[in-house]
Amino acid sequence: MANLKTFNFSDQALGAVMMALQRSLMEQSDIVPVLKAFDFVPTEEGLVVKNPPIVKFEADGMVLYDEEEPTETSS
Repeated sequence: MANLKTFNFSDQALGAVMMALQRSLMEQSDIVPVLKAFDFVPTEEGLVVKNPPIVKFEADGMVLYDEEEPTETSS
């Protein structure tokens, strides 16, 4: 067990989790599928999310969600 490498979330990854939570609360939807779909990459700053959720706002404050489904990316 002593040889296990540990990782921390980067600020970007924490922001992605917070955006997923905010979107889930606004839509009153389950956050689990969004979190399970995250693709993490280790960096010097910590884990980074390659596919964070996208939430767009118009000038009047109306929330517009990116309706694109996450796509599979090859590594």
